[in-house]
Amino acid sequence: MLQAVGGPIPPNTDHAVSMSLPTWQATVGYEEGEDWVISKIQCGYPRFFIHPTIQRLVQEITSRYGDPKTESATLFPSHRAALICQAFFGTRVPPEALAKVRIVNLVPSATTSANSPAVTSNLSCVIYPKEYAAIAKQVWQHSGNGISSRRAEFCLDALTDGFLVEEKSAGTSDMATQRFNKGPRRYRGKGSFNGLTKGEMTRVESSSSDPIHNGLQDGKEYGQFIEERFGRNLSTSLAEKAKTAVRRRIAGFLTADVELSEALEKTSSEGRVVGLTEEDVFLFPSGMSSIFNAHRILMASREPLKSICFGFPYIDSLKILQKWGPGCLFYDHGSSEDLDDLEDRLSQGERFLALFTEVPGNPLLKSPDLKRIRHLADKYDFAVVVDETVGNFLNINVLPYADIVVSSLTKIFSGDSNVMGGSGVLNPLSPCYVRLKDAFAREYEDILWAEDAIFLERNSRDFVSRSEKVNSTTEAVTELLQNSKLVKEVHYPKFSPTRPFYDSFRNPNGGYGGLFSVTFHSKAAAMAFFDYLEVFKGPSLGTNFTLSCPYAILAHYTELDWALSCGIDPNLVRISVGLEDVSDLSATFQKALDAVAKIDSST
Repeated sequence: MLQAVGGPIPPNTDHAVSMSLPTWQATVGYEEGEDWVISKIQCGYPRFFIHPTIQRLVQEITSRYGDPKTESATLFPSHRAALICQAFFGTRVPPEALAKVRIVNLVPSATTSANSPAVTSNLSCVIYPKEYAAIAKQVWQHSGNGISSRRAEFCLDALTDGFLVEEKSAGTSDMATQRFNKGPRRYRGKGSFNGLTKGEMTRVESSSSDPIHNGLQDGKEYGQFIEERFGRNLSTSLAEKAKTAVRRRIAGFLTADVELSEALEKTSSEGRVVGLTEEDVFLFPSGMSSIFNAHRILMASREPLKSICFGFPYIDSLKILQKWGPGCLFYDHGSSEDLDDLEDRLSQGERFLALFTEVPGNPLLKSPDLKRIRHLADKYDFAVVVDETVGNFLNINVLPYADIVVSSLTKIFSGDSNVMGGSGVLNPLSPCYVRLKDAFAREYEDILWAEDAIFLERNSRDFVSRSEKVNSTTEAVTELLQNSKLVKEVHYPKFSPTRPFYDSFRNPNGGYGGLFSVTFHSKAAAMAFFDYLEVFKGPSLGTNFTLSCPYAILAHYTELDWALSCGIDPNLVRISVGLEDVSDLSATFQKALDAVAKIDSST
């Protein structure tokens, strides 16, 4: 066992994105809320588990602005995101209950904002009766717009030290921009500014002319607060440079491992399609936020219409389309026959807002016929939104067939499993590009926390070499499983019947990615394989270490029959391959297969 039940993955990581569920039984225990699992959970995937720091901030906020005995709060980085949550309540609770759901906006104090106009971001708190917590949780989980744990750290300290106050008493309603953030602990070192290069250093000098040091709050200089709470300081300019570098990587201008200084020089003049610039790349606090906001902005760009979910998706993507807007048409298999049905509907006059699909899909790794989808979209005027998270843009280029390409940067783009992020890319060659660009200009807001952006940039500097190694290792491991009679089926783009579609948008040097799923001839065999597979086990994918989970149990435990009707084996095991040595990892998988062989021989 690499990590005990409920421990963070990676271990000893304050902002870990995954948690350990090291056995099949532990995963079932988690889904059923058994105390032997739940009581040991230290962290979890951030959209499903509220980080302890965020929990403490919620307690502090409800103590100050509500009743902690009867009320709770869900926290967002902007008033607009909070309004979305409040509006969702309006569709789920009666009017008299909705009156108890309110928003408290926290902003820098008048003294702080007057003397240091860019210290922290606002915090918008939706406060509601505790009996409605499940409703708020849906918004947190599906929208991906909730605050990050690093933002919570900053805001909790700022609130308790008096530098973050309720808006109506702050003397200002202006949105404060970000200037100083806590330096990433990973990069702190003796005698250095968080391990930064000279060009990235920012020292706050104590002087009477420095506005940061002129503001007093409760007898303490604000500069002293920053120094005590956040150590060495990182400036807004560094965060903005990090965001620029991330956007350039996503646009395809950076095709090699480069440091920040090189990234800012932009090493290529050509992106993923002709005319693409970094201004067409938008960053979000999570991958699900990029999907949610793409859908929201599309709805704002034209009249309300149903959308299409094409192929079995990650579950929250479907929930977004079902719970916000007029609903959706769901094609669970994403087959040619499904496209025939869609074309027939369109020819008879049905109209849709957009088609959402994944390339390849999760967890069956099937790829849709994007060329035919593009043809239908152009003919019948609907947008195409493609989630490329699993394939990743180094392996495939789906942008020519899409109007918007979304991705979870939490996954292989980052790899370290210690930060959340997402992106949306507009295709400048899209027939609806002008309309979408205008809608994004009106509706988009940058709510990615500055320190999270810094982590994303640093983690992604070796994205190219990591992706290449993961591709190679995964092909070797899947070949091992594919050749085993103990295995029922390996779901991987290379072995998929939809491989021709995948290959049609695969880059010249692109591979088949690092995610695959495997099924066995019995539940007992699947359980033995999973339990004896000596890798980290928990939610998420695209990590620098191999990570596995019994996917249907973890994602669809309360709807296994429905998932089975969509082709998802309830005993399917999903594996995300990391950077381990290929021979060592192959040996690890062989040991798990040996455990399956013992099960088979005894039955």
